[in-house]
Amino acid sequence: MNARAKDYYGHLKKWKDELLMLREIILSCGLEEEFKWKHPCFTYNGKNVVLIHEFKDYCGIMFFKGALLKDEKKVLHKIKNIQSERQFRFTNEEEITENQNLIRAYIFEAIEVEQKGLKVKMKDVTDYDVPKELHQKFIESPDFKTAFANLTPGRQKGYLLHFTQAKQSSTRTARIEKYEERIRKGKGIRDCICGRSKRMPNCDGSHKNHF
Repeated sequence: MNARAKDYYGHLKKWKDELLMLREIILSCGLEEEFKWKHPCFTYNGKNVVLIHEFKDYCGIMFFKGALLKDEKKVLHKIKNIQSERQFRFTNEEEITENQNLIRAYIFEAIEVEQKGLKVKMKDVTDYDVPKELHQKFIESPDFKTAFANLTPGRQKGYLLHFTQAKQSSTRTARIEKYEERIRKGKGIRDCICGRSKRMPNCDGSHKNHF
């Protein structure tokens, strides 16, 4: 067992038995266990295929290119606005036992995706709606428009998704105002003051001003 993964399993206070069951199923499919993003990550020829993770109400496995899986049984969950990854969730050992053959089938399909070199087609920034409130802000403040345009495409997408998710105009305006300074500093919605994303393994998100 990967040393860091062993430490991870050893410190689990919840879902330990379930995740160890999932680990055995994943390893039976011929994947290599590594440790990335603070979780056991299973790879095929160095390519990320599946990640084990746990949450308050469920545990499960995340397929890095889950969007490309057929998912004929409709068991995969989309993760908020993430385009590529999909989760297979469980709440007890019985569910895992009952679905172990299905889990393997999905893993083998995910491996095939890597063997074929398939990639998830990501949306371009121009595919996202720009709310009228942001348009108005651009008109009122050309330098703010320039700052937004200078953000990386990924950071722009993050803000556009966050702004457009608000149903009321007042909420969209409030969100734009809240993140104006962050945008002007060239930071994304999830960037830490240390300059790294909160999702990165070498940023623990403990900074006082972290989003």
